Amino acid sequence: MTSLLDQGCSPQLGILEISTGIRSGRFTARAAIEHTLARIERLDGRVGAFTAVLAERALARADAIDARHAAGKPVGALAGVPFAVKNLYDIAGLVTLAGSRINRDNPPATRDAALIERLEGQGAICVGALNMGEYAYDFTGQNTHGVPSRNPHALDHLAGGSSSGPASAVAAGFVPLALGSDTNGAIRVPASLCGLFGMKPTFGRLSRARSFPFVASLDHMGPLARSARDLAFAYDAMQGPDPDDPSCAQRPAQPALFELGRGIEGLRIAVAGGYFHPEGNRDALDAVRRCAKALDASETIEIPQAAVARAAAFLITITEGGALHRNRLRERAKDFAPGVRDRLIAGNMVPATWVNAAHRFRHWFRAEMHRIFERIDLILAPATPCRAPRIDATTIEVGGQAMPLRANLGLFTQPISFIGLPVVTVPLWNEGEKLPIGVQIIAPAWREDLALRAAWALETAGVVRAPVADIE
Repeated sequence: MTSLLDQGCSPQLGILEISTGIRSGRFTARAAIEHTLARIERLDGRVGAFTAVLAERALARADAIDARHAAGKPVGALAGVPFAVKNLYDIAGLVTLAGSRINRDNPPATRDAALIERLEGQGAICVGALNMGEYAYDFTGQNTHGVPSRNPHALDHLAGGSSSGPASAVAAGFVPLALGSDTNGAIRVPASLCGLFGMKPTFGRLSRARSFPFVASLDHMGPLARSARDLAFAYDAMQGPDPDDPSCAQRPAQPALFELGRGIEGLRIAVAGGYFHPEGNRDALDAVRRCAKALDASETIEIPQAAVARAAAFLITITEGGALHRNRLRERAKDFAPGVRDRLIAGNMVPATWVNAAHRFRHWFRAEMHRIFERIDLILAPATPCRAPRIDATTIEVGGQAMPLRANLGLFTQPISFIGLPVVTVPLWNEGEKLPIGVQIIAPAWREDLALRAAWALETAGVVRAPVADIE
């Protein structure tokens, strides 16, 4: 009898390889899911990616796909592809934890989140719920209410948050695709620290229906994967208006997968300077230079008032987050992690005039960025100031100064989240380094396809890559 690896179900396989293998009869959906579940059971105790594994559900769905395929019926573009989701997505039959202790007392969800339904509508198979920072208010991934997610490439280092579980699961080779959320950088920071491709689509592009919110005016849902092509596969499957989510744009789907082959021909690409160019952060700046050279990006531009944009994003985050959790703070303050609790309490004390000023600035900043994108198609910027810090670290170096770690891992992501622009993060490695670092490819609103084209060009040129971590 051949082993599951002999049948082709390697942890290195991506979406296309798995779905093609199943449709061609090289292996079955059940074999792919059994291999996935066995790897999770064997190795996740060291990684801490999953909070729930849906073995029975996943195997039943795999059997249904195999039966459809045997009967000659269509099985979908993502047939048999295992994926998992941050535990703020509703999964029917599970309590939506959102990384918290308080939510454990809630009833189970009665229906899957919209994006789960859309992926499974194309044949993908959800295998579980994933760890995260409490209520998505975290950049480290160190949840105090359970087992922390670890960086699979160096288990004594941070995975990054708040989408720590999704990043850990993909980097460890448990699944080729995971869904996270990004309010201020919670997809892009873990993608950078764990060496993955991550996408924050335009605000309103993907449905947030049946997910636990954090900051309604900043929350984005998006995928993490080990290739730009896999991001495009998943992104295309999840697009489209959703009447269940009033924030979801009423725009038709704009598929990106078949645009990848166009590469960077005709694209005007620049590098963000000033705020995004802190002297002393050599790894971050070298990564941007390598991408810029490969993409023929010779121009440096200034994003005006980026530091103010970050400060305004912070104000909106703590005030909207504080308002959302006001009753929980009153009734169950001791059940929050102290750091999360204190920031949310502070958010309830911010003067309204400050918040109004932040929103006025937001409109100005969006208009300024729109003017930049009238002559530039893409902007390159660091994703994080450094490679993944150790789990016990409390500071990182920014511009030659020691700065608080938790507050500054999102230094380069927050100004972009603030106005909802689409971003693809790509991972770079130095020879001999065990940890990667990411670069943001920032596009104009609704032009995810441009960022994906640049990411795919970098990947096919060998500049960026996302290997499975060696944790066996």
